[in-house]
Amino acid sequence: MSKRRTHSPEFKARVAMEAISGRKTLQEIAADHAVHPIQVSQRKKQLLDGASDLFTRGNKSQAKDVSQAKEAELFQQYGFAEA
Repeated sequence: MSKRRTHSPEFKARVAMEAISGRKTLQEIAADHAVHPIQVSQRKKQLLDGASDLFTRGNKSQAKDVSQAKEAELFQQYGFAEA
């Protein structure tokens, strides 16, 4: 049984950008990068769906900072050391 390969985010982005460009078919891109054509279409869809998040003004990072601050406060209240 073969081991699953994991691809870096950079590799996934490169494949998705190539699919969006439309210069090659999904099958050609898949063959060039030794992945399945379904993976190419999934990466393309993920990139297109998440593209609008790139232009949001810091809402996610602010929310993350607030949640981390609340978490730290709870750790202090209950006497746990932060990991």
